[in-house]
Amino acid sequence: MRVVRWRSGRVLGERRRWRGAIEYEVRIERRGPDDPDTVRALAYPDLVGTPQPGDRVLLNVTALALGLGTGGYALVVAVPDRLPADPTGPGHVVKARYTPLQTVVQAVDEPGAPHRDAIAGADDLAGMPVVLADLHSALPAVLAAIPAGVSVAYLMTDGGALPAGFSRTLDALSDRLCGTVTAGQAYGGDLEAATVHSGLLACRYALGAAITVVAQGPGNLGTGTRWGYSGVAVGEAVNAVAALGGRPVGSLRISDADPRPRHRGVSHHSQTAYGRVALAAADLVVPTGLPPALAERVAADLRGLPDRHRIVEVDSTGLLDALRASPVRLSTMGRGLAEDTAYFLAAAAAGRYAARLLD
Repeated sequence: MRVVRWRSGRVLGERRRWRGAIEYEVRIERRGPDDPDTVRALAYPDLVGTPQPGDRVLLNVTALALGLGTGGYALVVAVPDRLPADPTGPGHVVKARYTPLQTVVQAVDEPGAPHRDAIAGADDLAGMPVVLADLHSALPAVLAAIPAGVSVAYLMTDGGALPAGFSRTLDALSDRLCGTVTAGQAYGGDLEAATVHSGLLACRYALGAAITVVAQGPGNLGTGTRWGYSGVAVGEAVNAVAALGGRPVGSLRISDADPRPRHRGVSHHSQTAYGRVALAAADLVVPTGLPPALAERVAADLRGLPDRHRIVEVDSTGLLDALRASPVRLSTMGRGLAEDTAYFLAAAAAGRYAARLLD
Protein backbone atom coordinates (compact mmCIF):
# COMPACT_ATOMS: atom_id res chain seq x y z
CA MET A 1 0.00 0.00 0.00
CA ARG A 2 1.43 3.38 -1.06
CA VAL A 3 0.87 6.26 1.33
CA VAL A 4 3.43 9.09 1.65
CA ARG A 5 7.11 9.32 0.75
CA TRP A 6 8.72 11.72 3.26
CA ARG A 7 11.96 13.67 2.97
CA SER A 8 13.69 16.43 4.89
CA GLY A 9 15.29 19.26 2.96
CA ARG A 10 17.01 22.63 3.23
CA VAL A 11 15.72 25.67 1.32
CA LEU A 12 18.33 27.02 -1.10
CA GLY A 13 16.27 29.84 -2.54
CA GLU A 14 13.03 30.99 -4.08
CA ARG A 15 12.42 30.24 -7.77
CA ARG A 16 9.13 32.06 -8.44
CA ARG A 17 5.82 32.84 -6.83
CA TRP A 18 2.23 33.41 -7.80
CA ARG A 19 -1.00 34.00 -5.92
CA GLY A 20 -1.27 31.43 -3.13
CA ALA A 21 1.99 29.53 -3.76
CA ILE A 22 5.78 29.88 -3.78
CA GLU A 23 8.19 27.58 -5.62
CA TYR A 24 11.57 26.89 -4.02
CA GLU A 25 14.79 25.09 -4.81
CA VAL A 26 15.37 22.63 -1.96
CA ARG A 27 18.34 20.37 -1.28
CA ILE A 28 17.34 16.91 -0.08
CA GLU A 29 19.05 15.76 3.12
CA ARG A 30 19.67 12.07 3.79
CA ARG A 31 18.70 11.16 0.25
CA GLY A 32 17.29 7.84 -0.88
CA PRO A 33 19.02 5.95 -3.72
CA ASP A 34 16.71 7.45 -6.38
CA ASP A 35 16.53 11.00 -5.03
CA PRO A 36 18.08 13.93 -6.92
CA ASP A 37 20.31 16.38 -5.07
CA THR A 38 17.75 19.16 -5.34
CA VAL A 39 14.04 19.36 -6.08
CA ARG A 40 11.44 21.96 -6.94
CA ALA A 41 9.24 22.29 -3.87
CA LEU A 42 5.93 24.10 -3.60
CA ALA A 43 4.79 25.83 -0.42
CA TYR A 44 1.35 27.26 0.28
CA PRO A 45 2.06 30.20 2.63
CA ASP A 46 -1.46 30.25 4.05
CA LEU A 47 -0.89 26.69 5.30
CA VAL A 48 2.79 26.45 6.25
CA GLY A 49 4.07 30.02 6.41
CA THR A 50 6.78 31.44 4.14
CA PRO A 51 10.01 29.39 4.12
CA GLN A 52 13.30 31.32 3.94
CA PRO A 53 16.71 30.26 2.55
CA GLY A 54 18.37 28.00 5.08
CA ASP A 55 15.13 26.77 6.62
CA ARG A 56 14.72 23.06 7.21
CA VAL A 57 11.50 21.84 5.59
CA LEU A 58 9.53 18.62 5.78
CA LEU A 59 8.60 17.43 2.29
CA ASN A 60 6.08 15.09 0.72
CA VAL A 61 7.80 13.83 -2.45
CA THR A 62 5.24 11.18 -3.42
CA ALA A 63 3.98 12.83 -6.63
CA LEU A 64 7.54 13.67 -7.66
CA ALA A 65 8.64 10.06 -7.18
CA LEU A 66 5.70 8.82 -9.27
CA GLY A 67 6.66 11.13 -12.14
CA LEU A 68 3.29 12.86 -12.29
CA GLY A 69 3.32 15.60 -14.91
CA THR A 70 0.95 18.09 -13.32
CA GLY A 71 2.03 17.25 -9.79
CA GLY A 72 5.76 17.12 -10.39
CA TYR A 73 6.64 18.99 -7.23
CA ALA A 74 7.79 18.11 -3.79
CA LEU A 75 5.30 19.70 -1.39
CA VAL A 76 6.32 21.58 1.73
CA VAL A 77 4.37 20.08 4.63
CA ALA A 78 5.95 22.14 7.43
CA VAL A 79 8.79 24.44 8.42
CA PRO A 80 9.32 22.61 11.73
CA ASP A 81 11.86 24.99 13.28
CA ARG A 82 9.83 28.14 12.48
CA LEU A 83 6.13 27.41 12.69
CA PRO A 84 3.69 30.16 11.62
CA ALA A 85 1.54 31.95 14.15
CA ASP A 86 -1.88 30.57 14.96
CA PRO A 87 -4.52 31.77 12.49
CA THR A 88 -7.06 34.39 13.46
CA GLY A 89 -10.27 35.47 11.82
CA PRO A 90 -13.73 34.12 11.00
CA GLY A 91 -14.68 30.75 9.62
CA HIS A 92 -15.78 27.38 10.94
CA VAL A 93 -15.81 25.22 7.82
CA VAL A 94 -13.06 22.61 7.53
CA LYS A 95 -11.74 21.57 4.11
CA ALA A 96 -9.30 18.78 3.22
CA ARG A 97 -11.03 17.29 6.23
CA TYR A 98 -9.12 14.95 8.53
CA THR A 99 -5.97 15.10 6.46
CA PRO A 100 -2.81 16.37 8.20
CA LEU A 101 -3.25 19.75 6.51
CA GLN A 102 -6.97 20.24 7.05
CA THR A 103 -7.71 23.94 6.94
CA VAL A 104 -10.47 26.16 8.31
CA VAL A 105 -12.19 28.61 5.96
CA GLN A 106 -15.26 30.82 6.03
CA ALA A 107 -17.96 29.43 3.76
CA VAL A 108 -19.82 32.02 1.75
CA ASP A 109 -23.15 31.10 3.34
CA GLU A 110 -22.17 30.28 6.93
CA PRO A 111 -23.48 32.48 9.77
CA GLY A 112 -21.60 35.75 9.96
CA ALA A 113 -20.19 35.61 6.41
CA PRO A 114 -20.50 38.87 4.44
CA HIS A 115 -22.66 37.31 1.71
CA ARG A 116 -24.71 35.10 4.03
CA ASP A 117 -27.99 36.96 3.49
CA ALA A 118 -27.65 36.97 -0.30
CA ILE A 119 -26.85 33.26 -0.52
CA ALA A 120 -28.80 31.61 2.30
CA GLY A 121 -32.22 32.19 0.77
CA ALA A 122 -31.22 31.91 -2.90
CA ASP A 123 -32.20 28.89 -4.96
CA ASP A 124 -32.43 30.18 -8.54
CA LEU A 125 -29.64 31.15 -10.95
CA ALA A 126 -32.14 33.09 -13.10
CA GLY A 127 -31.01 31.42 -16.31
CA MET A 128 -27.30 32.18 -15.87
CA PRO A 129 -25.24 30.36 -18.54
CA VAL A 130 -22.79 27.93 -16.93
CA VAL A 131 -20.02 26.45 -19.07
CA LEU A 132 -19.00 22.98 -17.90
CA ALA A 133 -15.63 21.43 -18.71
CA ASP A 134 -13.94 18.30 -17.42
CA LEU A 135 -10.37 19.67 -17.51
CA HIS A 136 -8.86 22.79 -15.94
CA SER A 137 -7.02 23.46 -19.22
CA ALA A 138 -10.33 24.43 -20.85
CA LEU A 139 -10.74 27.50 -18.62
CA PRO A 140 -8.48 29.98 -20.49
CA ALA A 141 -9.87 28.80 -23.84
CA VAL A 142 -13.45 29.36 -22.70
CA LEU A 143 -12.54 32.83 -21.43
CA ALA A 144 -10.73 33.71 -24.66
CA ALA A 145 -14.05 33.78 -26.53
CA ILE A 146 -16.08 35.76 -24.00
CA PRO A 147 -16.00 39.56 -24.47
CA ALA A 148 -13.90 41.36 -21.88
CA GLY A 149 -16.86 43.36 -20.59
CA VAL A 150 -18.74 40.26 -19.45
CA SER A 151 -18.41 39.32 -15.78
CA VAL A 152 -17.21 35.69 -15.52
CA ALA A 153 -16.67 33.62 -12.38
CA TYR A 154 -14.82 30.32 -12.02
CA LEU A 155 -16.17 27.56 -9.81
CA MET A 156 -13.34 25.14 -9.02
CA THR A 157 -14.49 21.68 -8.00
CA ASP A 158 -12.44 19.20 -6.02
CA GLY A 159 -11.69 16.48 -8.57
CA GLY A 160 -8.13 17.68 -9.21
CA ALA A 161 -5.88 19.89 -7.08
CA LEU A 162 -7.52 20.98 -3.85
CA PRO A 163 -5.60 24.26 -3.30
CA ALA A 164 -6.55 26.96 -5.80
CA GLY A 165 -3.02 28.28 -5.30
CA PHE A 166 -1.62 25.36 -7.28
CA SER A 167 -2.99 26.91 -10.48
CA ARG A 168 -0.72 29.42 -12.20
CA THR A 169 -3.52 29.74 -14.75
CA LEU A 170 -5.79 31.32 -12.15
CA ASP A 171 -3.09 33.78 -11.19
CA ALA A 172 -2.63 34.84 -14.80
CA LEU A 173 -6.39 35.14 -15.37
CA SER A 174 -7.14 37.11 -12.20
CA ASP A 175 -7.82 40.31 -14.15
CA ARG A 176 -10.24 38.45 -16.42
CA LEU A 177 -12.33 36.78 -13.71
CA CYS A 178 -14.66 38.52 -11.28
CA GLY A 179 -13.59 35.85 -8.80
CA THR A 180 -13.03 32.19 -8.02
CA VAL A 181 -15.17 30.03 -5.75
CA THR A 182 -13.68 26.78 -4.45
CA ALA A 183 -16.27 24.09 -3.73
CA GLY A 184 -16.33 20.84 -1.81
CA GLN A 185 -12.90 19.94 -0.41
CA ALA A 186 -11.17 22.48 -2.68
CA TYR A 187 -10.05 25.69 -0.98
CA GLY A 188 -8.19 28.93 -1.55
CA GLY A 189 -10.60 30.76 -3.83
CA ASP A 190 -11.87 34.27 -3.31
CA LEU A 191 -14.92 32.64 -1.76
CA GLU A 192 -15.46 29.18 -0.27
CA ALA A 193 -18.48 26.94 -0.81
CA ALA A 194 -19.50 23.65 0.76
CA THR A 195 -21.04 22.24 -2.42
CA VAL A 196 -21.26 22.89 -6.15
CA HIS A 197 -24.82 24.13 -5.60
CA SER A 198 -23.87 26.77 -3.05
CA GLY A 199 -20.82 27.61 -5.15
CA LEU A 200 -22.99 28.34 -8.18
CA LEU A 201 -25.21 30.60 -6.12
CA ALA A 202 -22.12 32.37 -4.79
CA CYS A 203 -20.90 33.03 -8.32
CA ARG A 204 -24.24 34.54 -9.25
CA TYR A 205 -25.18 36.51 -6.14
CA ALA A 206 -21.92 37.18 -4.29
CA LEU A 207 -19.58 37.75 -7.23
CA GLY A 208 -22.23 39.09 -9.60
CA ALA A 209 -21.23 36.82 -12.47
CA ALA A 210 -23.14 36.87 -15.74
CA ILE A 211 -21.45 33.59 -16.76
CA THR A 212 -19.81 30.91 -14.63
CA VAL A 213 -17.26 28.32 -15.74
CA VAL A 214 -17.19 25.06 -13.77
CA ALA A 215 -14.18 22.72 -13.95
CA GLN A 216 -11.95 20.76 -11.61
CA GLY A 217 -8.61 22.18 -10.56
CA PRO A 218 -5.32 21.30 -12.29
CA GLY A 219 -4.57 17.62 -12.47
CA ASN A 220 -7.16 14.89 -12.57
CA LEU A 221 -7.57 11.30 -11.55
CA GLY A 222 -8.00 8.74 -14.30
CA THR A 223 -7.73 4.98 -14.43
CA GLY A 224 -8.29 4.54 -18.16
CA THR A 225 -11.82 3.25 -17.56
CA ARG A 226 -15.25 4.71 -18.25
CA TRP A 227 -16.14 5.45 -14.65
CA GLY A 228 -12.76 5.85 -13.00
CA TYR A 229 -12.20 9.48 -13.94
CA SER A 230 -12.70 12.54 -11.75
CA GLY A 231 -14.05 14.62 -14.65
CA VAL A 232 -17.15 12.43 -14.92
CA ALA A 233 -18.47 14.74 -12.18
CA VAL A 234 -19.15 17.31 -14.91
CA GLY A 235 -22.39 15.39 -15.47
CA GLU A 236 -23.37 15.95 -11.85
CA ALA A 237 -22.61 19.64 -12.33
CA VAL A 238 -25.10 19.70 -15.22
CA ASN A 239 -27.74 18.39 -12.82
CA ALA A 240 -26.82 21.03 -10.23
CA VAL A 241 -27.07 23.87 -12.76
CA ALA A 242 -30.43 22.63 -14.00
CA ALA A 243 -31.78 22.13 -10.47
CA LEU A 244 -30.98 25.78 -9.73
CA GLY A 245 -32.50 27.17 -12.92
CA GLY A 246 -29.27 27.85 -14.79
CA ARG A 247 -28.43 27.10 -18.42
CA PRO A 248 -25.87 24.23 -18.71
CA VAL A 249 -23.45 24.65 -21.64
CA GLY A 250 -21.20 21.67 -22.33
CA SER A 251 -17.61 22.27 -23.41
CA LEU A 252 -17.01 18.95 -25.16
CA ARG A 253 -13.61 17.30 -25.03
CA ILE A 254 -12.87 16.92 -28.72
CA SER A 255 -9.55 15.87 -30.24
CA ASP A 256 -7.91 14.29 -33.22
CA ALA A 257 -4.44 14.58 -31.65
CA ASP A 258 -4.73 12.50 -28.50
CA PRO A 259 -2.72 9.28 -28.98
CA ARG A 260 -5.36 7.31 -27.04
CA PRO A 261 -8.19 6.17 -29.33
CA ARG A 262 -10.80 6.52 -26.56
CA HIS A 263 -10.21 10.29 -26.52
CA ARG A 264 -10.47 10.88 -30.28
CA GLY A 265 -13.60 12.46 -31.65
CA VAL A 266 -15.71 13.18 -28.57
CA SER A 267 -13.78 11.73 -25.63
CA HIS A 268 -15.39 8.75 -23.94
CA HIS A 269 -15.33 10.85 -20.76
CA SER A 270 -17.60 13.48 -22.31
CA GLN A 271 -19.83 10.75 -23.67
CA THR A 272 -20.14 9.19 -20.21
CA ALA A 273 -20.68 12.50 -18.38
CA TYR A 274 -23.41 13.73 -20.72
CA GLY A 275 -24.75 10.38 -21.85
CA ARG A 276 -25.04 8.59 -18.50
CA VAL A 277 -24.46 10.98 -15.58
CA ALA A 278 -26.24 14.18 -16.67
CA LEU A 279 -29.96 13.56 -16.21
CA ALA A 280 -30.86 17.13 -17.19
CA ALA A 281 -30.58 18.69 -20.63
CA ALA A 282 -27.50 20.64 -21.69
CA ASP A 283 -26.47 22.63 -24.74
CA LEU A 284 -23.50 20.72 -26.19
CA VAL A 285 -21.38 22.99 -28.36
CA VAL A 286 -19.55 21.93 -31.53
CA PRO A 287 -17.36 24.44 -33.39
CA THR A 288 -17.43 24.82 -37.14
CA GLY A 289 -14.18 24.43 -39.05
CA LEU A 290 -13.13 21.04 -37.71
CA PRO A 291 -11.26 18.82 -40.19
CA PRO A 292 -13.85 16.82 -42.18
CA ALA A 293 -12.89 13.41 -40.78
CA LEU A 294 -12.98 14.72 -37.22
CA ALA A 295 -16.30 16.49 -37.81
CA GLU A 296 -17.84 13.26 -39.07
CA ARG A 297 -16.60 11.31 -36.07
CA VAL A 298 -17.85 13.97 -33.65
CA ALA A 299 -21.27 13.91 -35.27
CA ALA A 300 -21.39 10.12 -35.02
CA ASP A 301 -20.38 10.22 -31.35
CA LEU A 302 -23.01 12.80 -30.52
CA ARG A 303 -25.76 10.78 -32.19
CA GLY A 304 -25.29 8.25 -29.42
CA LEU A 305 -26.21 10.76 -26.69
CA PRO A 306 -29.75 11.10 -25.27
CA ASP A 307 -32.19 13.28 -27.20
CA ARG A 308 -32.68 15.59 -24.22
CA HIS A 309 -29.42 17.36 -25.05
CA ARG A 310 -29.29 20.11 -27.68
CA ILE A 311 -26.40 19.96 -30.14
CA VAL A 312 -25.41 23.52 -31.00
CA GLU A 313 -23.05 24.39 -33.86
CA VAL A 314 -21.12 27.60 -33.25
CA ASP A 315 -19.26 29.57 -35.91
CA SER A 316 -15.55 29.42 -35.07
CA THR A 317 -14.54 32.42 -37.19
CA GLY A 318 -11.99 34.47 -35.25
CA LEU A 319 -11.67 31.99 -32.38
CA LEU A 320 -8.15 30.91 -33.28
CA ASP A 321 -6.99 34.52 -33.13
CA ALA A 322 -8.67 34.89 -29.74
CA LEU A 323 -6.97 31.72 -28.48
CA ARG A 324 -3.56 32.89 -29.69
CA ALA A 325 -4.07 36.12 -27.74
CA SER A 326 -4.74 34.30 -24.45
CA PRO A 327 -2.57 35.58 -21.57
CA VAL A 328 -2.12 31.95 -20.53
CA ARG A 329 -0.08 29.40 -22.43
CA LEU A 330 -2.64 26.89 -23.64
CA SER A 331 -1.73 23.31 -22.82
CA THR A 332 -3.63 20.08 -22.32
CA MET A 333 -1.91 16.78 -21.64
CA GLY A 334 1.31 18.42 -22.82
CA ARG A 335 -0.18 19.55 -26.14
CA GLY A 336 -0.49 23.20 -27.10
CA LEU A 337 -2.86 25.03 -29.42
CA ALA A 338 -0.97 24.02 -32.57
CA GLU A 339 -0.87 20.33 -31.55
CA ASP A 340 -4.48 19.97 -30.34
CA THR A 341 -6.38 22.78 -32.03
CA ALA A 342 -9.75 21.04 -31.91
CA TYR A 343 -9.72 20.71 -28.12
CA PHE A 344 -9.17 24.41 -27.51
CA LEU A 345 -11.48 25.43 -30.35
CA ALA A 346 -14.32 23.43 -28.79
CA ALA A 347 -13.80 25.12 -25.41
CA ALA A 348 -13.69 28.57 -27.00
CA ALA A 349 -16.88 27.84 -28.96
CA ALA A 350 -18.63 26.99 -25.68
CA GLY A 351 -17.53 30.34 -24.27
CA ARG A 352 -18.76 32.19 -27.35
CA TYR A 353 -22.12 30.44 -27.17
CA ALA A 354 -22.55 31.21 -23.45
CA ALA A 355 -21.88 34.90 -24.13
CA ARG A 356 -24.47 34.93 -26.90
CA LEU A 357 -27.07 33.49 -24.54
CA LEU A 358 -26.84 36.75 -22.59
CA ASP A 359 -28.29 38.55 -25.61
